[in-house]
Amino acid sequence: MLDLDETLIHSKFSIAQLQACKTRGKADFQMRIIVEGRPIQVYVLIRPGVSFFLSRLSLLYELVIYTASMSIYANPLVDTIDPDRLIPFRLYRDHCFSYQGSYIKDLSLLGRPMSDVIIVDNSPNAYHFHPENAVPILSWYDDPDDKCLFEMLPLLEALS
Repeated sequence: MLDLDETLIHSKFSIAQLQACKTRGKADFQMRIIVEGRPIQVYVLIRPGVSFFLSRLSLLYELVIYTASMSIYANPLVDTIDPDRLIPFRLYRDHCFSYQGSYIKDLSLLGRPMSDVIIVDNSPNAYHFHPENAVPILSWYDDPDDKCLFEMLPLLEALS
């Protein structure tokens, strides 16, 4: 299972936020979503190595996006970062439950033996009830020189 926000991508919701980025104000792509009848422009930054990371892991794992984001936002994002559809399953905010102000991800929802489930997530709160299944990753916002996904591959390949 892979988290989305601050693990694979980071989104900004205004030009001013985007211009303050280390990427010098350049989004990898933009999209427009409608939330509660209001249009929202989203500027998306993709973490370095996402495409390579997904292609390598898809050879070893059944990939799942598990995000605390709403599907109306997450679906177009995943469609864009995964054009080859290497990630066949997606779980969203409505698959999480709220606990002490955080969205908690129930890893058992996949119906797989828990000994076969790994989550890569930047938020320890998200896997609060399944810490033994977590591979934590540093949060990513906009560093174009980030190497975390590349550095994580040997561990995930060994775990497979």
